[in-house]
Amino acid sequence: MRIDTIAQLEALYGTPNLASTAKVADRITPDYGRLIAASPFLMLATAGPEGLDCSPRGDAHGLVRIDGDRTLLLPDRRGNNRADSLRNIIRDPRVALLFLIPGAGTTLRVNGRAHLTTAPDLLASFAVDGAAPRCVVVIDVEEAYFQCARAVLRAGLWDSARHVDPASLPTPGAILATMSGGTTGGESYDREWPGRAARTMW
Repeated sequence: MRIDTIAQLEALYGTPNLASTAKVADRITPDYGRLIAASPFLMLATAGPEGLDCSPRGDAHGLVRIDGDRTLLLPDRRGNNRADSLRNIIRDPRVALLFLIPGAGTTLRVNGRAHLTTAPDLLASFAVDGAAPRCVVVIDVEEAYFQCARAVLRAGLWDSARHVDPASLPTPGAILATMSGGTTGGESYDREWPGRAARTMW
């Protein structure tokens, strides 16, 4: 049976227990700050007129900076220049972040509103190897809470015995060649990628 109403959904799942609601904060608490500091990877979800977007963000030099207990600063490191998330934020400031911590099952969810800034001093403070981000995403936190470890445990995300051999997957070059009818990508793309990534990491 298709579920079309909140009443149907609540009849199926019931109501959240205290542990599911007591963890919700309207700020970055000290404990949540520790989780953020330990995370080198997050997923950034945004919405815009064309639909939804979810973008991976990773950084070995501190993924985000906590600026007070209600603000997060996320440098926009180099990528593919599609700027899907950034375009969405300009038109709809609502954002959701999911922080992952290697080796830990607990994840952290943060919801809020964001804007972009190119304040020179702020950009310079995020420079790595002399390369500053082109902008910083400023996130005004409205809600923060941890997510239980069930999903990570079910996935065996950190279990090396369950890791997939990359050689068994289609490569980016192969995918590009197929999608473009051979006009871009291919073996040369894959061969040159490691060097290109090393030169353009930051």
